[in-house]
Amino acid sequence: MKLSVIIPCLNAAGTIAAQFEALAGQNYSEPWEVIVSDNGSTDDLVNVVKRYVSRLPDLRIVDASDKRGQAHARNIGAKFALGEALVFCDADDEVAPGWLSAMGKALSKYDFVACRIDANKLSPAWVTKQVRHSQASGLQPKGELSYLPHAGGGTLGVKRWIHETIGGFDESLALCEDTDYCWNIQLKGVTLHFVSDAVMHVRVRDTIIGNYRQAVGWGEYRVLLYKKHLPFGMPKRTWKQGIASWMNFIIWFAKSIPHIRDKSDRAVWARRCGAKIGRLKGSIKYRVLAI
Repeated sequence: MKLSVIIPCLNAAGTIAAQFEALAGQNYSEPWEVIVSDNGSTDDLVNVVKRYVSRLPDLRIVDASDKRGQAHARNIGAKFALGEALVFCDADDEVAPGWLSAMGKALSKYDFVACRIDANKLSPAWVTKQVRHSQASGLQPKGELSYLPHAGGGTLGVKRWIHETIGGFDESLALCEDTDYCWNIQLKGVTLHFVSDAVMHVRVRDTIIGNYRQAVGWGEYRVLLYKKHLPFGMPKRTWKQGIASWMNFIIWFAKSIPHIRDKSDRAVWARRCGAKIGRLKGSIKYRVLAI
């Protein structure tokens, strides 16, 4: 089964070479190709891609500059893909040895899969000390404003016909489009399988403000997803749940301040506060109770 590895990118010349090196070291017995979906880069991306044409199978770059966003870039990459299955990865991450073979093997058995995430290799120790990625040991779980398991967009593998059946990633979503994608596929009756022996090394935000802003954005767009998926089985939030959630947050906030001692503690604090503020912001913006 031919695989199409799709890499959406925007001004990724500084990091994509490391991803190419990691891909060049992969062993896979079936045909595969690499598609770089350029979302409008103005850096040296094209020249970096040219340097790896002879080292990666059917490496080519496609133009996705007509509309900004990872969802659009992934969809354009999929449009030009020739493989029976699509495997997505990001330009600033690195696939681990054996990743492609494990994903290919999984896709020969299942229609929709996600690999394991490791943040230790590419991220500062002070971040990974306490900010642990939920996909390090399984699918990202169900929780508040979530009703189905999901996985990061740069860790997914899917049969092409499924991608086309749901119309690809929702390009109206600037964030959380991968969560929406996972839910939409599962709503079609397709199970998302976790592939523990396929590993993706990812970068976690390495500043306190970066962690905070990312959490705010995710919190806001989680509310939009909540509103979008209410008609499809998303459990409805009540005022009682919202008040209880905020009371728990306030208690945690008050107790946590005296225990903030280093950057790791501040990163955890920033992410949790950011997520809560994002939820409030999204509830106001999208006019829905999701606090």
